[in-house]
Amino acid sequence: MVINLPLTLPQIFAFAILIGMMVAFAWGQLRYDLVALLGLLAAVLTGIVPYDKAFSGFSDDIVFIVASALVVSTAVARSGVIERIVRPLAPYLTRTATQVIALTATVTVLSAFVKNIGALAMMMPVAFQLARRNDTPVSALLMPMSFGALLGGIVTLVGTSPNIIVARVREELTGEPFGMFDFAPVGVGIAAAGLAFLAFGYRLLPRGRKGAATIDAAFKLEGYTTEVIVPEGSALDGETIATLRRVGENEVDVPMLLRNHRRRYDPPEDATLKEGDILLLQGEPDVLHRVVGEAKLRLVRDEKDQEVDAPADDIGVMEAVVTQDSVLVDRTPAQVRLYEHYQVNLLAVSRRGERVTHRMRSVKFQPGDVLVLQGNLNTMPEALGELRCLPLAARDLRLGGGRHSLLPLLILIGTMALVSLHVLPVAIAFFAAAVLMLVVRALTLREVYETMEWPILVLLGALIPVSDALRTTGGTDLIAGSLSRVADTLPPHGALALVMLAAMATTPFLNNAATVLVMGPIAAGFAGKLGYRPDPFLMAVAIGAACDFLTPIGHQCNTLVMGPGGYRFGDYWRLGLPLSVIVVVVGVPLIAIFWPYQPS
Repeated sequence: MVINLPLTLPQIFAFAILIGMMVAFAWGQLRYDLVALLGLLAAVLTGIVPYDKAFSGFSDDIVFIVASALVVSTAVARSGVIERIVRPLAPYLTRTATQVIALTATVTVLSAFVKNIGALAMMMPVAFQLARRNDTPVSALLMPMSFGALLGGIVTLVGTSPNIIVARVREELTGEPFGMFDFAPVGVGIAAAGLAFLAFGYRLLPRGRKGAATIDAAFKLEGYTTEVIVPEGSALDGETIATLRRVGENEVDVPMLLRNHRRRYDPPEDATLKEGDILLLQGEPDVLHRVVGEAKLRLVRDEKDQEVDAPADDIGVMEAVVTQDSVLVDRTPAQVRLYEHYQVNLLAVSRRGERVTHRMRSVKFQPGDVLVLQGNLNTMPEALGELRCLPLAARDLRLGGGRHSLLPLLILIGTMALVSLHVLPVAIAFFAAAVLMLVVRALTLREVYETMEWPILVLLGALIPVSDALRTTGGTDLIAGSLSRVADTLPPHGALALVMLAAMATTPFLNNAATVLVMGPIAAGFAGKLGYRPDPFLMAVAIGAACDFLTPIGHQCNTLVMGPGGYRFGDYWRLGLPLSVIVVVVGVPLIAIFWPYQPS
């Protein structure tokens, strides 16, 4: 690209900072949020961002919309409602092709309504279950799901960050942002074409490659054993053991049933459950969590647990391994007085090579036992030190959460309706939805802070003033002028494709949100130089930035599946390159149809 000289000093600073940031992003030795902060600092020190505008990006609606969408997505994911909807289909998904189609289509649809990274995260456990049951290579499932999440994200305003940012750019240019479903006519067409390709294109991926080992695999856990009681109002009151096992998809065992102080080991499938029965359940944490939540069971734990001197947000769950010299070895929780002395409750035990058939309070601990403990997360590390237990790396354990509820989904639907009907601006609507998720206890404040993608929010807040500086110094006009001269020999469709390809090429190096912040004003200026409306070119930028199928680093979805799928850097090209061609070939004419170059 050739830029006319001479440049003014502010333009030289703006381009130098932008190029320096792109080099730093591509270098990869500095975190991208740190690169953005350094870019903002340089822009302030060189004077292209005024002092009073330095932190304006952190109060921008974009930051609050992205943060609120993350909270809403996480609450919907943790409600379990999506798993309950999808689970009845599992027995019919025995072939790899049908699994790819069903999982990818589900993630694509979900991604239109929640953040695409959240949609992918909530469906990955389902993919692992299907792969394990049907001996399917997980590598055949995860990358198509990731790409489906990216495709679904372009359908609505809140599906992905680029759409939100482009809507802001349009509001600055025309006074009106893109609406909730303005992206749908183009996005649905591209997503449908992409899904049609992925339905058979997954065969281009390597087969049989193992993903990264999990903590469970490293410790060879045989499943946890936990103790529950059938309370009043439980869905299992009057039902059989077989019904309980069906709720857990036959992945939960019942080693013992206690009724009126009488124990029945390995109770038969037709044994009827009654209120007050105490059961030992054995299975993986996610399965136990689902059974406890859906059947409205209650974990048996110290009855004083409500007296813990800590806010509800500070009460949580940790895993720990009993070491050889732990004070717990050969002693029971009752003997150690686990709650009285250490303010922790035992929720579950996993013991390699042995089935636990004792009640939790009478289990004698052994070296190597993995415990699930509940207590004050601020003081639990100190308690584990006193117990000489080794804390495991953090995992998303939800044992005992019991948050299977339709409320988060209903809040999401109501929020999207309010935005679509223009009752509330998108920032206010999603902020209200995030607050409501806290009110109904779909998430705790601690979980909200943990689910925040702080690096992305910092990146956005820091880059917004820098991208504005590129515009105010006239840098975007210079780039747009150079692009327009390149496009003089191209038809309108060619100019549109050029913008989309430029966004696709930039995203792996600059992050998709940063790409839109930089490319959006350039594309709008480019359209103006050619005498076209900005809308189709802004759409092209949003789609190009959201559809990075070529690398594992351009989007969090691709990064998320790299380890579990056992993928290498070059694997993304094999499936991503033809899919990128499809996006351009299908997307450009659809944009031209629904967003004409000239006003009608």
